[in-house]
Amino acid sequence: MTLKTKLNRIHSIFKNDLEHRKDSTACIASSPKIRDKNAPLNLILFIGHHKVGSTSLQDFLARNYIPLAREGILYPFIDFEGLSYAASLASGHSQIDGALPINIREPHNALAFRMMAEATKREVPSYHENLPARRQMFVAIKNQIRFNNPHTVILAAEVFANFNAVEPRLIRNLLSHFPDANITLVSTLRRIDEYIASWHGQRLKFGHSLPRLANNGMGAYETSIHFDYKLMLEGWVNALPNAKIILRNYTQVQQNGGSVADFFDQTGLQLPKESEPERRVNDSLHRATYEIARRGNHDLAPGKAKLLRKALRKAASECDLPPSNQIELFGPKNREKLVRDFQPIDSYIAKISGDASFFPDLEKANTSLPYCEIECAKKVLEYLHCNQEILLDQELQQYIYELKTSFNNYS
Repeated sequence: MTLKTKLNRIHSIFKNDLEHRKDSTACIASSPKIRDKNAPLNLILFIGHHKVGSTSLQDFLARNYIPLAREGILYPFIDFEGLSYAASLASGHSQIDGALPINIREPHNALAFRMMAEATKREVPSYHENLPARRQMFVAIKNQIRFNNPHTVILAAEVFANFNAVEPRLIRNLLSHFPDANITLVSTLRRIDEYIASWHGQRLKFGHSLPRLANNGMGAYETSIHFDYKLMLEGWVNALPNAKIILRNYTQVQQNGGSVADFFDQTGLQLPKESEPERRVNDSLHRATYEIARRGNHDLAPGKAKLLRKALRKAASECDLPPSNQIELFGPKNREKLVRDFQPIDSYIAKISGDASFFPDLEKANTSLPYCEIECAKKVLEYLHCNQEILLDQELQQYIYELKTSFNNYS
């Protein structure tokens, strides 16, 4: 071996050793953040409300399980599906294309539904399939805390909003699993007219048979958490006298960049540097289609009504309609009652948040919107009638024709 060859080998050995040291340093520098030995766990509870961007927040937290965990922030899964997904991400596999399975995206909704089912004998919704028992869900959560040792755990479920109304002891049951945690409670609330309009559309999208809001459709909401925000919040506030409580007006959330940006801003958490972007999830029906979908849910078999709702979404995206949030659904008398009955609830929320009024624009809910629901629905029906390729089912084409005829006498 020549001297030059020996020198080249020595150089190669030193170079490889240097590269190895660099790699080792990089691994140390990127080691996961963990909780200090004597520090309490921080628990952040996002309890909704519904239709305030909660699904987009949950989707973001689930997709970023690994980068969040490396930052010391845990969004724990509750079943084998979620934990298998986490293992797949950790081993370097790509994200799931399209929508995440619901038990992965919304694990704590599944937990909340299971807790309510075991406390009240009600059924867990069929779309949450193959769930373990409540005890096993908490075992899964606690083992993830054990092995990740995070400084912060996030439980995010708009279904938590139901706990006080369904069974108040569920709140203390949940909290009992985190006895020494520093707790932050986060809730986003939407002005009542906008909320009811959006939630009503969500129920129509799920296929519920409902009365029209402009008639007596408000009656189903007046004694529920979907109108009485005090009923939603009071049990949590009373159970958490030492917690930090963050109540957010949905308008503020939108102005602050949306549900993900606002959540991280308000809680003081750092977004991971390299994370999956926020996705828009759980789009609503256009309000021009509400009355058509409502009639379909009443008149048609579930499968046919679902096909109709799918066609309505496509038609609404293609035909010339006013903005959804400018279509009137209530009528003047219902709006007047809505505001009058909600004022004591607004005062209760304001007292918690320290504001003179939580919804400073509440009186705007008294003002009817410029576009008529029925006139907008007629446009959608006309579009479907003239573009039958959107809805190839002949029975539904006939149904559209009959609705179009009947809507000429609709008020």
